[in-house]
Amino acid sequence: MLPHLLHHKTQRNNAWLGWCRMKKLFYLFLFLLLASCSGNTVYDHYNHTSVLGWDRGEVLTYDVPCVKQEAKYATSLGLRVSGAYPFQSLTLIVEQTVIPGRKTTRDTLNCQIYDSKGAVKGEGISYFQYHFLVSEKDLKQGDSLHVTVRHDMRREIIPGVSDIGIQVVRN
Repeated sequence: MLPHLLHHKTQRNNAWLGWCRMKKLFYLFLFLLLASCSGNTVYDHYNHTSVLGWDRGEVLTYDVPCVKQEAKYATSLGLRVSGAYPFQSLTLIVEQTVIPGRKTTRDTLNCQIYDSKGAVKGEGISYFQYHFLVSEKDLKQGDSLHVTVRHDMRREIIPGVSDIGIQVVRN
């Protein structure tokens, strides 16, 4: 091979190796960033409801596994609704039982779906996402939570509610 062509090929290979190293570093940085953001989340799960109607008798349950360390934990509720939801707000009853001990607390959430002018308060396009803080609890190592959610609306069947989720995060 001619010397000037060999030099050009070496430069191209070095550039390619540099690009591969940069790409690997970028993915490593992205992985570390994502891993560090979710480090305090101990539970995050959604249960589906029928968009055609969530019946008052349908109780959604969530079983949070044992926590690994004693700390204060925040429980939040995630809510997804479609444009078929007919009311300005949604009233939910959230019961949390700490196991062992069987201490149960009941919280009533009044979730504002639309503002007074009818504008959606959540994020999204065809389904709207909302997050509401339920409570903060001091849990001991080995404690777990049993959480139930049901609606407390006058109408027996509520259309447009797609998913209800529970997230527990160590503070």
